[in-house]
Amino acid sequence: MFNFLFNNKGDKVMARAKLSKTEKVRNLFSTGKNVTWKSLRSTFDLRSPAAMVGKLRNEGMMIYENRGSKGVSYRVGTPSKAIIAAGITAVFGEQVAYSA
Repeated sequence: MFNFLFNNKGDKVMARAKLSKTEKVRNLFSTGKNVTWKSLRSTFDLRSPAAMVGKLRNEGMMIYENRGSKGVSYRVGTPSKAIIAAGITAVFGEQVAYSA
């Protein structure tokens, strides 16, 4: 019945399911700290950290990009009223536009 817990020798197999890179990056952003482009590139071996950020934005995460002298960093925040209004206008049109 519980054969999935045992390998061929009868030993117990205790392991966690592997997380995908997307899930790992999502978990990192959920901590609320700033995440640099370089850390995404090196830690998670991403070819294009900007593409991963774009993917997470499409999934609904509100990720802000900060450009500075030290490079690019990203953080998760709450959407402003202007962004919510633009989204409502884009989806429903001007007749039900939300005023900020």
